[in-house]
Amino acid sequence: MIVDSGRFDWVANKDRFPMLNEPDPSYHGVVYTEALGPAAYIGRCRVIPLRNTGSALSPHSAFLLMQGLETLGLRMERHCENALKVANYLQQHPKVEWVNYAALENSPYHAVCQKITKGQASGILSFGITGGKEAGARFIDALQMILRLVNIGDAKSLACHPATTTHRQLNPEELATAGVSEDLVRISVGIEHIDDIIADIAQALEKA
Repeated sequence: MIVDSGRFDWVANKDRFPMLNEPDPSYHGVVYTEALGPAAYIGRCRVIPLRNTGSALSPHSAFLLMQGLETLGLRMERHCENALKVANYLQQHPKVEWVNYAALENSPYHAVCQKITKGQASGILSFGITGGKEAGARFIDALQMILRLVNIGDAKSLACHPATTTHRQLNPEELATAGVSEDLVRISVGIEHIDDIIADIAQALEKA
């Protein structure tokens, strides 16, 4: 956020502030101090990012963002709570080789998680499915409630098997170099009822 009173004299030291006192070729040679006067600085702050990054939100987009931010704290509590339960379930499952989730006591990142985030390790976890690449693909195909999407952080649970989706063009050696094993499945755990999430994972693991 920028607060500009418009009372700073940008013209008094022109050599120190050439961006405001010399023609801007990207805006047809406009000189901001001449064209905008006291609003020279804040005016340039608005028009340059607007052109370069599209930084001006539509009112409806801003409203939707605010709606989401207002409940983010509550949703993150549910994301973390559900993810830990899913991680504990997977850790005990015979078709799961390993689970990577920082809130688990056997995680190498457990102490850091407790220190930095008070044990709340986000809603994203990964695990290795017995059977590797083929089993991972079957697991993803068998999901019914959990969506098969590569994005993360949704209110809905999402799952991805990188070796057969986002990284399918890589061979085993390239996958290893990228830190993606063939058996890796990533789940972005949503805020649905935990029983429904685990039930879907359970039936998909049986079909894997």
